[in-house]
Amino acid sequence: MHLISLVELPVVSVSRLDRLLDKLLDGSIMIGQRILIALVVFIIGRYVVKLLNRVFRHVLERGTMDPGVQSFLRSLVNIVLLILLILSVVGALGINTTSLAALLASAGVAIGMALSGNLQNVAGGIVILLFKPYKVGDNIEAQGNEGTVKEILLFHTIIQTVDLRTIYIPNGQMSTSVVINQSKSDIRRAQWIVSIEYGNNIAHAKEVIQACLDAESRLIRVPTTDTGERLEPFFIEVTNLNTSSVDLTVRAYVKSADYWDVRFKMNEALYAALTADPTLNIPFPTETVHIVKDN
Repeated sequence: MHLISLVELPVVSVSRLDRLLDKLLDGSIMIGQRILIALVVFIIGRYVVKLLNRVFRHVLERGTMDPGVQSFLRSLVNIVLLILLILSVVGALGINTTSLAALLASAGVAIGMALSGNLQNVAGGIVILLFKPYKVGDNIEAQGNEGTVKEILLFHTIIQTVDLRTIYIPNGQMSTSVVINQSKSDIRRAQWIVSIEYGNNIAHAKEVIQACLDAESRLIRVPTTDTGERLEPFFIEVTNLNTSSVDLTVRAYVKSADYWDVRFKMNEALYAALTADPTLNIPFPTETVHIVKDN
């Protein structure tokens, strides 16, 4: 009896080990299949997401929708598609998506509190698209930066400066701070400061400046506001009696697209006209020093 029991014990242990190995093998095969299916779903899903984004972009470009709204919607749709892809991959792995959704919902509250700034940026982007203080292509000044609006995304507004720097400004700040939109009006007022020496004839200086303004064809002779109000075309007046100069402020209106070129060209024209006139002098800062000698 003792001999039989000793022989039977190893048989029982080996059979249990075989069943355990079979279960591990079956489980590994099942996990491998799920991982393979999830990988296939991910690869196909990425292709589908890119395809849908491309189709959605073509649909938007064919319409008359504002470019800023287009970029915002493209960013939003891309995020939604990526979330759906992640849920599909998780479902292919055999994880209960209902439980995962509940977990994500509870975690989303905590994440939302931690990322309240980003949620503010999303809300700011919606405000910008609804009220349109600026749009893609406008030249704006915001947060100490000046440039052309390239895109309005879900979280940021992208502007490109004149020296080709790309700046990302959060939409939350853009919707709550001062934004100067220089492209809102078709015309813009340019201003120059012209200085002459004390003793020069002010009336003659105005005539020389007026001749420069008349020679620039891009200056608007009959400027009007968006409401039809007529503006004074040219302004030339003494605005400051400086320590070494008499300063004349010169103002004129120009199309927004021509603003910078006209401003620079007029600087050259005014300098050339003043230096060419023998009765007018461009002043330099001077200081009189009195030396008192002791007897």
